[in-house]
Amino acid sequence: MDKIKQSGIAAPDLYIPNLYIKEYKNNIMEDLTALRIIIGKDFELEEEIPEEIIRQKMVHAFSWLLDNDISKMMNILYRADVDEDKLKSLLVSRSQLPSAEIIADEYISRQKQKVETRKKYSS
Repeated sequence: MDKIKQSGIAAPDLYIPNLYIKEYKNNIMEDLTALRIIIGKDFELEEEIPEEIIRQKMVHAFSWLLDNDISKMMNILYRADVDEDKLKSLLVSRSQLPSAEIIADEYISRQKQKVETRKKYSS
């Protein structure tokens, strides 16, 4: 490590300055905040909850929607632009999992794609 520093050669796989770690953490937090905002258009979420809790809440919400209001669920998935054919295929191929989990994962995945796209074109 000292030889790398002395020679002036950067070796990113061996040495990561704290600045990059902080920047990486900030990017993750910004992405999570953006994800919460997008999902918040369809569902009520607390402000500072981790992604795992968001997923649990989405599974619970889609489970309720499947049992009680399929048309509202379809409307949410349509507005989120979830690929209907892909979702149908996943529901068939992963039939051992609860449908609400598959739907929630696909919904969250699509919302994450939106965050990445907006990030890409905003800078």
